[in-house]
Amino acid sequence: MLAEPVGRDERVSGAVLMAVPTDAARRDVAVRWSFIAAGALAAFAAAALVAAGIARWLLRPVLDLDRTVERLTAGSLQARAVSDTGPPELRHLRQHFNTMAQAMADSIGRQRDFVADASHQLRNPLATLVLQLENVEPHIAPGPGLTEHSRALDEAERLEELLDGLLALARVESGTAELGDQDVARAVRDRVTAWEPVFGAAGVELVATGLAKGLRARALPDAAGRILDALLDNAAKFVPHGRRVEVHTAYAPDGCAVVRVADDGPGVPEEQLALLLRRFARAPQHQNVPGSGLGLAIAEEIARISGGRLAVSGNEPHGLVVELRLPPP
Repeated sequence: MLAEPVGRDERVSGAVLMAVPTDAARRDVAVRWSFIAAGALAAFAAAALVAAGIARWLLRPVLDLDRTVERLTAGSLQARAVSDTGPPELRHLRQHFNTMAQAMADSIGRQRDFVADASHQLRNPLATLVLQLENVEPHIAPGPGLTEHSRALDEAERLEELLDGLLALARVESGTAELGDQDVARAVRDRVTAWEPVFGAAGVELVATGLAKGLRARALPDAAGRILDALLDNAAKFVPHGRRVEVHTAYAPDGCAVVRVADDGPGVPEEQLALLLRRFARAPQHQNVPGSGLGLAIAEEIARISGGRLAVSGNEPHGLVVELRLPPP
């Protein structure tokens, strides 16, 4: 409705009143604006779909490379990038990456093969040498010669143990075995039972506590048993008579299986803890203890390939704690 005054000069004689219905006009405006809004939304949706498709096209080879790097880092040297989409630059990058990964795998494979072959080839003549030294012993008269013969025999046996350790490490690093579900609690019970006579003969108490029922993990075949053998063998060598070794199992908050081996022996200084997982590393005070220095290194490698980890820390008030964590199945 519209009103307009009518008159001359400042005198108002009347008014003109015009009444026009606006419903139709409002509907027309609303319809037109609806069409405009729908068109804008459709354009935005189409642009978003096109952008998402382009982003997927660009990111698919990048994500494939990221997954491949993750698998290579985890020890799967045969992992390769397989995506053949994306711009030419990314396809060329995939080809160069696969070439680099193959060269790296070949180099590492040759190194492992050399270690395995050398260890294997040396074992037979070394075993023959040890046998000959043992056969010669009855023919040596008591005296300095017999003492030197005993030392030579000890060194030959130590070298034989070292070669066995290198061969075992090469087999572990080859990563040919598949990961699988395994009963960690059962493996711990079996290994503790098997090692009890050894610790009993050494005068060291071996106990198992907190054995979590149904504790399972995904790892290399018998990873928990093999790692625990290395940890208990290490404890049997270095924990003095009259001390205690405790094996404890539990679930971690993230679902990982945790096996903890703690002793109240002399332990090692804090600055030497990082050396314990290195190959051939021996603390100065333990240089004369039998062993090759590969036991914990092999155990750490098994844990790493299984997707877990092995950590060493000091025990309170004294001693050593070695903790194994394996991922859930």
